[in-house]
Amino acid sequence: MAEMMEQIEESLRIPRRGSVVKGSIIQVNTDVVIVNIGYKSDGVIPRNEVSADPNFDIENNFKVGQELDVFIINHDNGEGNILLSLRKVNVDKDWGELEALHEKDAEITVKIADAVNGGLIAFFKEIRGFVPASQLSDRFVKNLRPYIGQELKVKVIEINKQKRRAVFSHKEFAVLEKQASREQFWKTIEIGSIVKGEVKRITNFGAFVDIGGMDGLVHVTEMSWGRIKPVNDFVNVGDTIEVKIIDANKDENKISLSIKQLSQEPWATFADKYEVDGIYEGKVVNLTDFGAFVELEPGIEGLVHVSHIAKEHVEKPSDVLKINQTVEVRILEYIADEKKVKLSMKAVNDPIQEETEQE
Repeated sequence: MAEMMEQIEESLRIPRRGSVVKGSIIQVNTDVVIVNIGYKSDGVIPRNEVSADPNFDIENNFKVGQELDVFIINHDNGEGNILLSLRKVNVDKDWGELEALHEKDAEITVKIADAVNGGLIAFFKEIRGFVPASQLSDRFVKNLRPYIGQELKVKVIEINKQKRRAVFSHKEFAVLEKQASREQFWKTIEIGSIVKGEVKRITNFGAFVDIGGMDGLVHVTEMSWGRIKPVNDFVNVGDTIEVKIIDANKDENKISLSIKQLSQEPWATFADKYEVDGIYEGKVVNLTDFGAFVELEPGIEGLVHVSHIAKEHVEKPSDVLKINQTVEVRILEYIADEKKVKLSMKAVNDPIQEETEQE
């Protein structure tokens, strides 16, 4: 009887707040873990006291019957149960471990929970830390959201247990990964091959395209067979495009790419599409004092001499024509090898008379 009374008294004894006791899991839900700590009321561990990581998967990390050390927060959570914390038990141990790893300059793995202004929220076990955007790579990283949910190799660059502050850096590993990627790239690169890439940066002279860990340059002259235009007329940052590798120099770490060489040089097929005395539509692309240059297609332009613009006398081509104006022209002559073609506007409707006037 005395033994029974002692057991009853023990079960009624209230665990002290702030103490750590052992318990056994009796139920696991999405947002709470129910624990028997040998008291008349069960203990509950709400999600925020299980882990500081908002993405922590409770159901896949705990099971009924599992024993835990838990921290007593309060004797009543408002529903008659004892409020417990697992995080408070673990966090001090985690800080101690992290400090030791920092002293050794050791590599650790953190899980990225969120992207915020200036960097990423990262967890080392129960320690909430920060990875500044400047410590993610050796180049500027604009979009941080793809990192959410990933695990990153990092080193601790700043730690303060009292202020609960931990700062991590992934830059060293990003550089190593890039070096390995580059070595692999140079082993497999083939001049003349066509690859996909993402436009990373635009300058006045061209666009830099990431083709698998390496940036290659599409010079503005390799954008199109047609006239040179601002690079933004062809591509924008973030575009995924196909390019042809036309040159590569490993020693200088330079790769030359082309967009225009994905298609055949237009003069190579000129004779198949155009003929002398044929009438075609074109676009005025340049005006000079002596005539107008008309583009039949990107890469093929012909000159309409000022005397061939109209039957009436034209003092200056700009008096009657405008840039980008669509006009009809007749081909008078062409020399494909020299990429030259003579055009006439006034001969479109009266070629016989035009020939007489030329004579």
